[in-house]
Amino acid sequence: MDGTSLTPQEIKLQELKKIFPEVFAEGKVDWEKLKATLGEDINFSNERYVLNWAGKSDAFKVLQAPTTKTLIPAKEESVNFEETENIFIEGENLEVLKVLQKSYFGKVKMIYIDPPYNTGNDHFIYPDKFSESKADYERRVGDKDEEGYMTKEGMYRKNSKENGQYHSNWMNMMYPRLFLAKNLLKDDGVIFVSIDDNEIHNLKMMMNEVFGEENFVEQLVWKRRATPPNDRIIGKNHEYILIYAKRIESLKLYLQPRSARLNSRYSNPDNDPNGAWVASDLSANGKGGRLTQSCIFDIVDPKTGKKYSPPKNKCWLYNQEKVERLLKDNKIGFRETTGTPFLKRYLSEVRQGVTLATILDDHGFSQDSAKETKELFDADVFDFPKPIKTLITLIIAATKDNDLILDFFSGSASLAQAVYAQNHKDFSKRKFICVQIAELTGEKSEAKKLGFKTISDISKERIRRAGKKIEEEILEKKKIQKSEIPFNEKETFNPDLGFKVLKLSDSNFKQWQQIQNKDAKALEEQIKLFVDPVSETATIENMVYELLLKSGKDLNSKILNQEDYYSINDNELVLLLEKANQDIIDKIIATKPQKVIALDKLFKDNDQLKTNTVLQMKDAGIEFKTI
Repeated sequence: MDGTSLTPQEIKLQELKKIFPEVFAEGKVDWEKLKATLGEDINFSNERYVLNWAGKSDAFKVLQAPTTKTLIPAKEESVNFEETENIFIEGENLEVLKVLQKSYFGKVKMIYIDPPYNTGNDHFIYPDKFSESKADYERRVGDKDEEGYMTKEGMYRKNSKENGQYHSNWMNMMYPRLFLAKNLLKDDGVIFVSIDDNEIHNLKMMMNEVFGEENFVEQLVWKRRATPPNDRIIGKNHEYILIYAKRIESLKLYLQPRSARLNSRYSNPDNDPNGAWVASDLSANGKGGRLTQSCIFDIVDPKTGKKYSPPKNKCWLYNQEKVERLLKDNKIGFRETTGTPFLKRYLSEVRQGVTLATILDDHGFSQDSAKETKELFDADVFDFPKPIKTLITLIIAATKDNDLILDFFSGSASLAQAVYAQNHKDFSKRKFICVQIAELTGEKSEAKKLGFKTISDISKERIRRAGKKIEEEILEKKKIQKSEIPFNEKETFNPDLGFKVLKLSDSNFKQWQQIQNKDAKALEEQIKLFVDPVSETATIENMVYELLLKSGKDLNSKILNQEDYYSINDNELVLLLEKANQDIIDKIIATKPQKVIALDKLFKDNDQLKTNTVLQMKDAGIEFKTI
């Protein structure tokens, strides 16, 4: 309701929509479809199978535009910053994905995202105008309140179903992020995307285009409610998880663990040295040529001497020679009631895992996730988080020890808690990177009442509390076991329960601004500014992280402050940022680094030192660069 009356044009369009709903797309008439529907001038221009939408070309421009942003450490918000390999990044995910491209290209084994479902009530970033420039976009998404937090008015737009480009807006938001995410996957990597009916059709077509139709793995149906809602005639109680591989021929997936319920079928009533077993049919269907004379004979019970022939129109699974061998090894038993022979199937011989079904009907419900957050916070601080059990199912299917997992729509950081939980259970060292923007919490929300100003604040606190909970469980277990049995290697395993917090930030180095109208004076002033390219707000530590990332080193690189310079990964890279003299240069060359980056201003008024440094580095086979 906008308080305005319908125009004659709108009335006619509504009438047309009742008659020909198929010719409307995003509320507008597709004239080619209308003509074809009426049987006139059936001639679709540029006829081919292609996915297209309003603003697709602009989505490519956003994708291809480089970023000057960087990540800066927030050690005071982290847990065990120096040792942990888990990472939480606070910032707008499109820019973060661009920042990560060089350092994490082809390094991620699994990506899981739970993006906005485009229900008509979602707020997310998308251009209001498809002609919006990158500078306009950055200015808009940089809108902050007086305390420095991103404002919903500046950062987000509500994508209501009344919008003329309702689906296109969502696709323009998703497309560049999916494209950049694909770059980060390893060749044997996989992406899981949660979605519901609002955009499943568009998401699948978009994923086909980005990842390739041939790399589609499966579409899982997640049963999100144990029972359907009873306030409707048809109650929806499911969502979807789309799975795509980076390269289907290289994809590595893993079986789910066997459950205790499945293993409970096996027992060992006769103390068989081969372990627990279950009785299995020893006969085989004779149809299809299986019925052969070599498998038709009498089996004699060695205890009673009674003979048993195979059932009518059937034969035994094996020939007489093999059956005799199985009898000798006590691998054939005889039923107490009927006496008929059966084959023992041993638990030790079955496949150590089970296939994951496409219908996830016992892998966590949405009400479980509400309990999980309430257990940590004693309040409902986040709407619709994904349950840990569901995410653990995906983690088990896609990853093993030391694999890296990325979630760039982190929300309440369910994925981080799931990684902690599974690492603790199977004694592994999987690592996560979670990305969440500092979106303000609702004014009347429980989260706001508890002091959480942003969603990312909730995320960080959830990770802290989840880690603390596991830590307490480990300590309790050690107390119980200490007096009973000595520890083995697995019982003393300590999972990585820390995480580094980094925040998206402007570069520590001044960025060249294009001068409009060839203004000579403005150009002269800008050149003066770049005598010292370091931003006024830069710190040495922040510069270290920026240069590390822009040199292709990951965020868990080993950084050593050697007083006069910084060494990265045992001198793979050396950063000279504070002072330079011949003694320092000689010291650096002696360590034989692969590359050295120095601030050019350190050589100010000493051209001879700079010239000698360039020549010495070249003679030593060291790549040398100044900023």
